Amino acid sequence: MKLRDVLAGLEITCLRADLDTEINSVRYDSRSVERGDLFVAVRGFQTDGHAFIPTAVNNGAAAVVCESAPDVDVPYIAVPDSRLALALAAKNFYRDPASEIQVIGVTGTNGKTTTTTLIKRILDSTGAKTGLIGTNAVVIGSEAEPAAHTTPESADLQALLRKMADAGCRCAVMEVSSHALSLCRVAGVRFAVGAFTNLTQDHLDFHKTMDNYAAAKAGLFAQCAKAVINADDAYSPVMLDAARRGGAETATCSLLSPAADIYARGLLLKPDSLSFSAVTADGSEAVQLGMPGRFSVYNALCAIGCCTALGVPLRQCAAALRGVGGPKGRMESVPTDGDYTIIIDYAHTPDALENALRTLREGASGRVVAVFGCGGDRDRGKRPKMGKIAAEEADFAVITSDNPRTESPDAIIEDILGGIGAEKTNYTVIPDRSAAIEWAIENHVSGDIILLAGKGHETYQEVGHVRRHMDEREIVASVIEKRKHK
Repeated sequence: MKLRDVLAGLEITCLRADLDTEINSVRYDSRSVERGDLFVAVRGFQTDGHAFIPTAVNNGAAAVVCESAPDVDVPYIAVPDSRLALALAAKNFYRDPASEIQVIGVTGTNGKTTTTTLIKRILDSTGAKTGLIGTNAVVIGSEAEPAAHTTPESADLQALLRKMADAGCRCAVMEVSSHALSLCRVAGVRFAVGAFTNLTQDHLDFHKTMDNYAAAKAGLFAQCAKAVINADDAYSPVMLDAARRGGAETATCSLLSPAADIYARGLLLKPDSLSFSAVTADGSEAVQLGMPGRFSVYNALCAIGCCTALGVPLRQCAAALRGVGGPKGRMESVPTDGDYTIIIDYAHTPDALENALRTLREGASGRVVAVFGCGGDRDRGKRPKMGKIAAEEADFAVITSDNPRTESPDAIIEDILGGIGAEKTNYTVIPDRSAAIEWAIENHVSGDIILLAGKGHETYQEVGHVRRHMDEREIVASVIEKRKHK
């Protein structure tokens, strides 16, 4: 593709390149640049892509997109914002795949993975080949590969969407994180439908305030033709306003208000499942899910809202969801060696931890025990809140490490303990996560539900800048195997 076509629509402040130059690919990692590629120098949080322009040139870059003139002799295009330029250039290079398939984006603090999984389940039932981009995996039809980020970098995202379009996908469902929206990863993507699940405290290390966080999430709805909004969330007016200003057709879903476009009536919660009637202007259908919790109802309502917006009948949505369980690491039950239960869940925010514990309480015959920690190099403000929630909502808490990253595990735990009242004694501290899980198992009593919160689908622990293999399913199995030989 010629450089002029790759640059179409970009704001350019200085052009020092031949627009007839043939471009073989668009790259943002200088190490992956090959002869004939366009290198886009992106300013990151730890490194600045402009420092790697010489490497890109040595590797054969045909031209460079940058925010300031490079120090080496190379054809270049200066732009005000290279992140935005990367997204738009990649969209052009991959021939705008979102114009060929229907892209459904789901944003919110919690529930994105489950909601996108449910949407794909419904769309698959229609016979449409569907792609999925999310925290757990990238899926094209029935073929899956691991995901590096919740929402890929813009060039990688456009390449994936092109791959899906070329593979015959009619739809692509994706999780859209607040970081992705703030960092232009989805810039240029026109979403057929966007959905909002909820907004609770998370990522304030990046966004600083909840208002900034909400504004980032709302950015999705400026790019949507249709929007499905959880009307019961306190931030729903922000999302609805953004959608309406962007010209999107809106629909609301609710567990509380019959006035919503999609309303859940007659909710019946069980320890491992739920049922309700989904009510719309076109009638109602019974919905049964093989997963617990009120939050699962909201995820299902958002999924139904997105699919009916795409023309899938309500009856078919309900039939496709009948008995479906959650994805890996979302209220996932793992085998034990006795009359107790172990649940693995990704709950890593105050709201998610509270919801998970209250959900398990509804079906508990014995104690609810929480094993959890908080991530390092992330929002410190949520740590005492999660400590308070665990001490109040669980019968007993084992406070341990999550992904400490470059912080001291002991310092993170001290922050968590700051939220636990001095009168509370229903907890212990075991910084080593494997040891904490083993302690919870060895000290269980009949009827216990042990919640391993925070890691979910992850099969690693990030210590320093290294990801070490750690799969909680393997840890549980190993402890149980050791118990057999005692």
